[in-house]
Formats: sequence, structure tokens, C-alpha cells
Amino acid sequence: MEPIMQGEHIEEAIKWRHHLHQNPELGFEEHNTAAFIAAHLSDWGFKVNTGYGKTGVVGTLSKGSSAKAIGIRADIDALPILEQSGVAYASKVAGKMHACGHDGHVAMALAAARIASKTDFDGTVHFVFQPAEENEGGGRAMVEQGLFKDFPMDRIFGLHNWPALELGKCVARDDRMMAAFGTFEIKVVGRGAHGAMPHEGADPIVAASQIVSSLQSIAARNVSPLESAVVSATQIHGGDAWNVIPEEVVIRGTTRWFEETVGDKIENRIRTLATAVAAGFECEATLNYEYRYPATINDPESARIVRATAKSALGLDVVEVPPSMAAEDFAFMLREKPGCYFWLGAKREGRNPGLHSAYFDFNDALLPTGVAMWGALIEGQLAKA
Repeated sequence: MEPIMQGEHIEEAIKWRHHLHQNPELGFEEHNTAAFIAAHLSDWGFKVNTGYGKTGVVGTLSKGSSAKAIGIRADIDALPILEQSGVAYASKVAGKMHACGHDGHVAMALAAARIASKTDFDGTVHFVFQPAEENEGGGRAMVEQGLFKDFPMDRIFGLHNWPALELGKCVARDDRMMAAFGTFEIKVVGRGAHGAMPHEGADPIVAASQIVSSLQSIAARNVSPLESAVVSATQIHGGDAWNVIPEEVVIRGTTRWFEETVGDKIENRIRTLATAVAAGFECEATLNYEYRYPATINDPESARIVRATAKSALGLDVVEVPPSMAAEDFAFMLREKPGCYFWLGAKREGRNPGLHSAYFDFNDALLPTGVAMWGALIEGQLAKA
């Protein structure tokens, strides 16, 4: 596959990536992105199915006579962030940007699909372009709408660029890759009062402040030190005037864990602490808690395949690092089908903004590696007998 990858093919992939970067779309709104993907796949002879998970696209290519089949997944959505990267191809849409590199993921998968259309293999490859990875669970939606029923496959693979990891490195753990996550909203209701007469009210701001502090005890005192847990309050909203104690305050945040028992304990402790602390300040607290994504757990054999491919076919440095407490909705696919989610190093020299930064821009130097990795997995898993 190497000769096909060189020159104009990678240059074209960079152009696709920059086009997508300039035209970001949020989760379940990726209509133009999906049309762009579908048009290219159709031109290359893929059977294209659209509408999975609302804006998802599945491109299928079969060759030979084998019943073997694999899936390659790329996420396609952007984030609600005002871009400050300063690149020449910066987002044209105010308040939206590809701050996680999904534009690069799409470009790598498209280039690999184009190359696959020109090479021989024996079996079927499904390129799964998934919407709404960021928070909204597009992976779950695709599974629920029949992804694996309509497109049978033996294994599915997904990758993410990883700016904390040097170029040329690959991580594919046998088990835990990324954490489960939930969200919480605590509404604290008190009695409003004049700011100069606080004794006449029940101050929800004071109660909310104490609740936020108390939440930090969950990971420190309610979860075993041998397990992982995160409880982060990320928003506090309340009040409109300098001299008025408001009626209510809203606290929002996120939670992370791996073991389901830990996830359940986190929710129970948030509820107990919020209610009890609020009552101590003559306020009431109610909790809205949502379980969003399960933990991303790799199938060991699929992870072994990725590591072997990365090392033997591409000469990458396969390294072992701890799992991330970030979350990934590829987890829903891994619950239904053996597979592996892996990271490819994308670190830049000098300033190296992290994922979800307003200054982030996918490192185009990773494109050839990502394309080659997909190509090598197709060749290895669908090799002719």
C-alpha cells in the first residue's frame, strides 16, 4: 500500500481535513459532513448507507469470497468552542470548531477507504463514520439502530490522535482505555433576601459552596484508593444582582469511573451529600444525574492485533501508558462487538495544545501513519488465503 499513499493521495487527505476543519458541525447536525463523506465513498465504489444515528454514514466494500468482515470507525462531530488557533483554514462557523481532531480522523479513514478500493483483499470492510461522539452518544444511537445487525463484522477498530504522545508511538491496552462518565445537576433552593439582610433568608450560594467542597470527599473517602473516581463541579449559576441573595443556585459537573459499583456509589454519595448539606443551611437540594457513556474496554485479542500491526507493519513504538479518565462513546460498540480503541501519538514540537483547547489543531504529520495503520489492519485481517 505504501506507493499509493505517497504524494498526491496524502496531499488530498490534507485538503479534505482542512475543508472539514473550516466547516465544523456539532453532534447530530453533521449533514454537510455526512454528504461530503458519502459522495467520496460512492465515487470509489462503496455501497453507502446514511442516516444511522441520524447523520452517520456506513461505507461497505466487499472483495473476494471470504465471509470475514471488519469495521473501521471514525468520529465526525465538532465542539461548541470559539476557535483561536490562528491557522489559515480556521473554522468559518463562529462558536464551533474541530477541537478534538475528528476532522483528521475522517480524513484518515477516507484516504484509507480510497486506497482499499484500489487494493486486493478477501472479505468485507465497513467504514463507520459516527456522529455525536462528544457527549451525545452517537455510537449508542448507531448500535441501537442496527449497526451490527445490518453490517455484520468480526471486529471493529477505532483510533484517536493523542497530543500527549509523541509521533510514532501507539497505545492499545488489553482492557481499560478510557473511563465511564456521567453528568450531574444539583438545584439548591433557598429563600432570597436582601444582601444586607442575609438573616431573613436561607442562602443557597453558601449552601452550594459547601456542597461543592463536600463533593471532593467522595473520591478521597468513599472510593477505594485502588479504584479510580473523579467528581468535578464545572459550573455554578445563581444570582443576578450585587445586593440580592437569590432563591436558587444550580451546580453542574461531571463524574468518571471504571467499575460500575464505583459509578453507582458516586451517584448515591452526591445525592446524600447535596441533600444533607443543603438541609444544614435551611435549603433544599435536588439532583438530576445522568449516566452517559460506559467505560471503553478493549478486547485483548483485538488489542494484540493492533499492537502487532503497529509494530510489525509500520514500525511504530508500541508503549504502555495508564488509561485516561476522559470518556469515549466507542464504548457502546465495544460492548456489542470485539474490538480495540487505540491512540496514535500526535505531539507537536513547541506549543502543543491539548484536546478540546480553543488553540488545538490536528497534527497533519499524523495523517500518513493513520492511513497506513488502517490499510495494514485491512490487509492483515482480510488477507487472501
